Amino acid sequence: MSFNQILQRGAVDAKARTPLQLNLAGLSQLDAAVHALANAEAEERGAIFTRREVVDFILDLVGYTPDQPLHRQSLLEPSFGEGDFLLAVVERLFESYRASGTKTNAVLALRDAVRGVELHHATFDRTLTRVVEAIINEGLTEQEARALAGVWLRSGDFLLTEWAERFTYVVGNPPYVRQELIPSVLIAEYRRRFSTVFDRADLYVPFLEHGLSLLRKGGRLGFICADRWMKNRYGAPLRRLVADHYQLLAYVDMVDTLAFHSDVVAYPAIFVLGNERAAATRVAHRPSLDPKSLHSLAAAMRDGVAHDAVTEISGVVQGDEPWILDAPDQLSVVRRLEADFPMLEDAGCRVGIGVATGADKVFIGKFDELDVEDSRKLPLAMSRDITSGEVKWRGYGVLNPFEDDGRLAALADYPKFARYLDEHGATIRQRHVSQKNPGSWYRTIDRIYRSLTYKPKLLFPDIKGEANVVYEDGQLYPHHNLYVLTSDEWDLRALQAVMLSNVARLFVATYTTKMRGGYLRFQAQYVRRIRLPRWDTVREEQRQELAAAAIAGDHARCNEAVASLYKLSAGERIALGMEG
Repeated sequence: MSFNQILQRGAVDAKARTPLQLNLAGLSQLDAAVHALANAEAEERGAIFTRREVVDFILDLVGYTPDQPLHRQSLLEPSFGEGDFLLAVVERLFESYRASGTKTNAVLALRDAVRGVELHHATFDRTLTRVVEAIINEGLTEQEARALAGVWLRSGDFLLTEWAERFTYVVGNPPYVRQELIPSVLIAEYRRRFSTVFDRADLYVPFLEHGLSLLRKGGRLGFICADRWMKNRYGAPLRRLVADHYQLLAYVDMVDTLAFHSDVVAYPAIFVLGNERAAATRVAHRPSLDPKSLHSLAAAMRDGVAHDAVTEISGVVQGDEPWILDAPDQLSVVRRLEADFPMLEDAGCRVGIGVATGADKVFIGKFDELDVEDSRKLPLAMSRDITSGEVKWRGYGVLNPFEDDGRLAALADYPKFARYLDEHGATIRQRHVSQKNPGSWYRTIDRIYRSLTYKPKLLFPDIKGEANVVYEDGQLYPHHNLYVLTSDEWDLRALQAVMLSNVARLFVATYTTKMRGGYLRFQAQYVRRIRLPRWDTVREEQRQELAAAAIAGDHARCNEAVASLYKLSAGERIALGMEG
C-alpha cells in the first residue's frame, strides 16, 4: 500500500468508524445487543482504567521496550478504553523508530505496528483524538497522524472481531463483567466462539482465549485482570488451553496495590502468557509501585536476572488443575500432605452448608415469635451467633416445611403453619423456586433435614480472616451463611483443632481465591481439599491433646498438636508459621 493510499484509507476508516453515524434500523438481535453494550455506562461494561506506572510495568514485562525494533513488530490492545496502554505504546514505538535510523516514512513504517479495539462509542472518539495528538507530538503532521490512527484503531467488540494478522504482543486490561450482565444473545455467541466461556466465567476469560489465539510464535500476552480463573471451576477450560498450547511465563500478585484509577473489589494480578515453552514461571507478590523499582523487577522477571522479590516455580500449569503460585516451601508441604493422607471426606467427614430459604424475612424470625406448630420450626444458628468463637444463640428460628421423610408437610395437618404461610403467600410465591415448582410453593430452596439439628457439628462462615470454626453440640440448625462439618468417625473436638490450625488454613489458602484484606473463602469445595489422617491411625495421646487444645481455644496449642499429628518437620513448621 502506498503512502497516499494509507492517508486515504486512514481518513476513510476514521470517518466510517465514527459510531454516531450508525443506522439502527434493521439490526439483528446480536448487533442490537452489541450496540446497547457500546453505549452502556462504564460499570456495566466493566471498564476499569490502569495507572501509568502499571502500564509501563506490563509493557516492560512482555518485552515491549524501545531497545527492540518495535516498528517491525506488532502490538494489539483489545479494549483500549481511555488509552492508558496506547499512549504509552506510542511513546515507546516512536522512540524505537527514531533510534533505528529507518529512512522509510513513519506512516509507511508504522502502519502495521499497532492495532487497538474499543467497544464504547464515546470512549473510542475521545481516545482516537488523544492518540492523534500523541502522534502529532512525535513530529507527524495532523493528516499523517489521523491516517495512522485511522489504520490502527477499530470501533467494535474485540470478541466478535476477525483478524488476518498475528501479533508479537497482546497487552491490556480486559473488561471485568459478570455473565448475568451480558445480553443472553451475546453470551450465547461468545459461548459458540470460545471454548473457555464455561459455567459462570467472567468476560475477561474469552478475552484471554482470543488474545492468545492471535499471538505469533514466540509472542507474549500481558494482561492485568482478576485472578479467580486460576483456581475457580469456571477457569478450568482456560487453564487446560494454556497447559496444552502456551506457557505461564510470569505472574505478579497485585493485591492491595493501587493498580487502577478507581477502587476495585476483584483480586487483581498480572499474567504474562507466551506462545512458547519455558521451564518455570517467575513470580512476584505485591510490588511497590515506584517506577524505578517496577522497571528493575520487570527486567529481572523478563530476562531471568536474580532479584530478591522474584521466585521461580516449576510445574505450575498442569492440565486444568488449579494454579498454585504461593511460596514454594508452603507448596511443598501441601504436596507432601496430599501424597501421605486422604482428603477430608475420604477420612470419614462430611462438608455441607445450611439452609437457603429464598425469603429469609418470612422463613426466619425470633423462634418464640414464629406462630406455627412446634414441629414446623427449628432453632437456627446464624453467622452472628458464632463470631465470638463460641455459639451464642440470639434466639432465631427457621420454618421447616419438610417432614422427616422428605415430603412437604400437608398444610391441612398444621393450621397455624398454613395460616402463617397464607399471610405471607405473596412474598413466598415471588421466589424463583416457587414459580418453578408451584405445587410446592412453600418449600425452602434447600431441603431441611431435622436430624442435622441434633447432630454435633462444626460451624464456620464462608469468608473469614482468622480461623473461626465453632463446635455446636447439637441444638441448632445452620443457616446458609454457615458451612457445616460433621463426622461419624472423627471426634469433633479433635477435628476442630485441625480446622483451627495453620495446616487447614494452608490448604484453603492454596486453592481458594483470596479476597481483599487477606480474607479467604472457606467454601466447601476448598475445605474438601484438606488432607486428614484416618481416625483409627491417630494415637490416643494425640486424640486427647487435639481435643484439649480446641476446647481451650489455644491456637498455638492447636498448631503444636496438629504438627505432631502430621509429623511436620522443623522446616515444614517454619514454612507454615508454626515454629513459634
